[in-house]
Amino acid sequence: MIITICGSLKFFDEEVKIKEELEKLGHTVHMPVKVPELDYWEKDGASRVEAKQNLNLMGEHMKKIENSEAILVANLSKPEIENYIGANTFMEMGFAHYLGKKIFTLNPLPNQPYIREELDSINPTILNGNLESIK
Repeated sequence: MIITICGSLKFFDEEVKIKEELEKLGHTVHMPVKVPELDYWEKDGASRVEAKQNLNLMGEHMKKIENSEAILVANLSKPEIENYIGANTFMEMGFAHYLGKKIFTLNPLPNQPYIREELDSINPTILNGNLESIK
């Protein structure tokens, strides 16, 4: 299956490991682009916004989703939010849903009240960490 990984770039190293595991299982995997010189932890985010605009990072990732059979949401935990799904990832899930793509989440859905109803409506397949469940 052709799968695009979606998730916070703060977890990029973990996402690379997920990609490698999926490839061992026979899948073709697309990744988001991480710009090496960007500080993904900076508070104001101005340089991230500039990079997203100038490099069309969101558009390029949407093309990967469009050309995939499924997305895998790498919803890993931040200190303050278990199984975090950020704004870009939520947007990517909505796009994949609109296109009729399969949507998998690595972990159970987060308790983020401002998006929980929509996440439930999308009805992703929750893998509970088991990548071998992808069919």
